[in-house]
Amino acid sequence: MKSKFCFALSAITALTALTALTLGSAAQAQSQGSWLVRGGITQLAPQVTSGNLSAPSLTGVQTGVSNSTQLSGGITYMLSNSVAIDLPLALPFKHNLYGTGSIAGVGKIGDTKAIPATVMVQYRFGEAGGLFRPYLGLGVTYAKFDGEHATAVLSGLTGGTPLMPTTLSIQSKFAATMQVGASYKIDERWFVDGAITKTPLKTRNTLSTGQTLDITLNPIGISLGVGMRY
Repeated sequence: MKSKFCFALSAITALTALTALTLGSAAQAQSQGSWLVRGGITQLAPQVTSGNLSAPSLTGVQTGVSNSTQLSGGITYMLSNSVAIDLPLALPFKHNLYGTGSIAGVGKIGDTKAIPATVMVQYRFGEAGGLFRPYLGLGVTYAKFDGEHATAVLSGLTGGTPLMPTTLSIQSKFAATMQVGASYKIDERWFVDGAITKTPLKTRNTLSTGQTLDITLNPIGISLGVGMRY
């Protein structure tokens, strides 16, 4: 009888320890001190409102900007069970510029690479070990534009010549970024993450001819990725 009691007590103790270990592991999914690393794709879709090219120029010369999709990812550190710091990462986004307004139909007038360096503070809802955790984020983005190129079409419209073609530069700017997203736990280590961001961003295009064009970009970013918890 004593041996049976000792065996039962040992079994209960082992089961209790195993249950505590399992629950502890589940609670660690997105808890304080966790690192979350993800990889996937992001599309940036500028919501363009274009000003007019300054004089001297044709009346109503404006520009549009294409969407761009790129490989992306990010690193998140859980400051607490609910608050996190997130650093989105991506390869440079290439955007084409095309004529609108009075020059609609002329096609591509330039291109640029956009490198949005962003840091976010997130608030994640629900329990640390929850299956589904929606979150809200607010942060700052430095929108760096690089490798701007003006086409022969733009050069011809602005008085450039083959020997002295028109060149283009785009002003890099800081802007706030707002985010809404959610993560879905596949298991204790892997998860799927999706987010939408919006960055109210205004900038200025400057041509080597001295002409300028102010443009509101307000890009919306849509990201989807798979991640791992460390």
